[in-house]
Amino acid sequence: MMSRYASYFIAALLPLLLFRWFAPTLVGQIDFWLLWLLAMILVSLPVVYAEIALAYRSVDAPLAGMQKLTREADASPVWRSFGWLAAIVAVVIAALVISAASSGVIAALTELNSVPNLPSFALAAGLVVIVVLLSLLGATTLPLGLGLIVIGLLLGLANGLPSIDFAMTSINLSEWARAVALALVSVGAGTGLYWFGQHLINQQTITAVAADPYDSPVASLASSTTNRVANRHPASKMVLPIWTLQLIVGAVALLTSALSLPPIGQLSYWFGVLFVASYLLHYSAQQLAYKFGLLVSLLAVLIVVAILVVAIPILWLVGLLVISSSIAVLLLSIFAGWQMKISHLRKSLNFGNEALYNLWRIAIRLIVPLAMILAFIGWVM
Repeated sequence: MMSRYASYFIAALLPLLLFRWFAPTLVGQIDFWLLWLLAMILVSLPVVYAEIALAYRSVDAPLAGMQKLTREADASPVWRSFGWLAAIVAVVIAALVISAASSGVIAALTELNSVPNLPSFALAAGLVVIVVLLSLLGATTLPLGLGLIVIGLLLGLANGLPSIDFAMTSINLSEWARAVALALVSVGAGTGLYWFGQHLINQQTITAVAADPYDSPVASLASSTTNRVANRHPASKMVLPIWTLQLIVGAVALLTSALSLPPIGQLSYWFGVLFVASYLLHYSAQQLAYKFGLLVSLLAVLIVVAILVVAIPILWLVGLLVISSSIAVLLLSIFAGWQMKISHLRKSLNFGNEALYNLWRIAIRLIVPLAMILAFIGWVM
């Protein structure tokens, strides 16, 4: 049952996990807030619509779904790389937050005079193993993670909010790059997590329909029933609640990104982060299992994450996350905007009127790629 709400938990959790690397020095800049809101509208919203539309059309997980969609659109197999890259982005996010959690746990235990006599890399490696094992629990770890993170933040709020002096500053491409990166990570753009969440709902539908072995006509129509369920509602009924939740939690995460947590609050926050990271690895392993089987996929995820956590500095992981998620978003936007058949996406999105569909199509074909290119230039600068 928890799988049905996985997308909403992810929408609430990603800003709380990732804002700290993009926002603290810019929280008081009003122009940055405006740029972030603009990026949420012009970049993130069309991308989430595209992801949900492709999920509705494929009725499968991202990696398997992209194979169906490229065949259907008679497009080059190169577009299937989005499914692989989405799994990699999720692994990078997990590695980033596990590495940060390792440092955070050591800092909190230092304040409590309880630091274990272990090298830092050994603790990080141990956390990777724990998180991979937790990934076997699937989406059930998400509410636990959210609860622990909220408890940690509330303990920090007990000491009062940090003072923020709001002011307008000059706007430049570097600031736009950070705003776009913040908008992308806050919605999980390029990860395929909402696509996967819709796939979990579809799986539940198939199980429910095919559960009665004595009703063979119903069981034989399980797949077609799933397809009807996936396209019964307009995409907006899925997208707008997720995007609104991201906007609200993102604003809260911005305001609390520089919050100072007490040691117990830090431990609560970082343990919550580990629970969320386990779902990200669950998602990646499930994607790779489509090609390699679950056991091989779990071992591959364990090895890759361990290497990233132990050998790669956090700042490099942040850069890797920005680059990989940006490429994934570009692939998704170009495929949805230029490769998919217009009639297929129109039916999947199921907008109330043609004007909204045309606005989305302009955004996904032109505005999103242009915004990403400008953001990349800003990062280089």
